[in-house]
Amino acid sequence: MPSDAELDVLKTFWRHGGQSSREVQARIAAALNWNPSTTRTVLERMRSKGLLARREVHGVAVYEACQLKVEVLGGMMRRLSSMLEMEGPLPVSAFTGSQLLDAEDIAALEAVLAAGEGAD
Repeated sequence: MPSDAELDVLKTFWRHGGQSSREVQARIAAALNWNPSTTRTVLERMRSKGLLARREVHGVAVYEACQLKVEVLGGMMRRLSSMLEMEGPLPVSAFTGSQLLDAEDIAALEAVLAAGEGAD
């Protein structure tokens, strides 16, 4: 499960695809008040946790998300449902106004939640 800061980093990968640490820094530094070495440290920690993969492109390390958006968010929603001791999954209709999820993502999220029901 990603931390709040790691989730912010994952969002930039889900929106923009593979990026170097410099590109990630340019997109999130102001919001998170990170310096470049902090960004690199967090990216490497996320890589060791299996959230990101790294490859070399023309001598530059490029990171990519290893986890699909709906899988990560589905896991977080299942955890919240469990913490709230809900009988069923959270209704995905609550997320129709999300800027991160489109209609296809919401349908996939609903399927992930339905498949995971009773798995906790």
